[in-house]
Amino acid sequence: MTDHVVMLTSPGGVGHFEVRVQEPVFPAAGEIRIRHEAIGTNFLDIYHRKGIYPLSSYPGILGVEGAGVVDAVGAGVQQFREGDRVVYAGPPVGSYCSTRVIAAGRVVPLPDSVPMKTAATSMLKGMTAYMLLRKTYDVQPGTIVLVHAAAGGLGSVLVRLAKDIGATVIGVVSSDEKAVLASSYGADHLIVGRDSDLVEEVKRLTDGRGVDVAYDGIGGDMLVKSIRSVRAFGTAVTIGQAAGPVPPLSVEELRPGKALSHPSIMAFCADIERYREAAARAIAAMELGIVTSIAAEYPLVEAAQAHIEMESGRAAGSILLTP
Repeated sequence: MTDHVVMLTSPGGVGHFEVRVQEPVFPAAGEIRIRHEAIGTNFLDIYHRKGIYPLSSYPGILGVEGAGVVDAVGAGVQQFREGDRVVYAGPPVGSYCSTRVIAAGRVVPLPDSVPMKTAATSMLKGMTAYMLLRKTYDVQPGTIVLVHAAAGGLGSVLVRLAKDIGATVIGVVSSDEKAVLASSYGADHLIVGRDSDLVEEVKRLTDGRGVDVAYDGIGGDMLVKSIRSVRAFGTAVTIGQAAGPVPPLSVEELRPGKALSHPSIMAFCADIERYREAAARAIAAMELGIVTSIAAEYPLVEAAQAHIEMESGRAAGSILLTP
């Protein structure tokens, strides 16, 4: 069997990807080798590729989640054996490969009830949603939340988990087709089109009060609108910049008493205990059917095309790579 790895030679466009053949590496003590069956993609991969969040060295390997089967075990590893189904997400970066050697402590068992493809596309998003809904802002029954890109990979999971908690969800989507999807995920109200008057629509839907918390992965000029949609002493959360970098922001935008948070799931999961807690919550959500839909699948060697599709904004859901 030929093993492939997709290397990023330097920060930039998809032309900086290089597909290479690799020989499987035997794991050292405390490590396992996973033969991937499915590899998830995320906007974080795009930020890594462009150098917005640089890799530690180049050439390097992108990717922060994957699922597969253990096919080699290093010395001292007791919790896994060959043939076990496993999944992982978070640091360290490096999942765009057929086989991967990784510390056993960064991997969790995958129940038979969760398909590999589901796990590979929903693990990081489920962990991120848990961090956002429980740690960044403690959403409770009756909390009013605003979710941008409510039909997307992370957005759809945020909507479903927020509804599972008992929150009221206002979803923002870019088209009528995506509005239908977001509604099927449970969104109570929908704002369609990025050119819509977000602040006025939120005021109308909340009787002038504003939302308790807004989750903004759009970036650009949208973050100011999200902040203005939040109630006094509520929280705006910036989690991405799909529309471009956030311009300089006046602290006066936070009056009266609003909070602005910029959490990182990679930093959150760098702590192994937090990682295990978030992973357990993500898998529990998957077992309940709270998962992201798979919008498209590409062979691993076509990772460049997967990135083009992600950046286009057309996909309603996650894009999967298969070795």
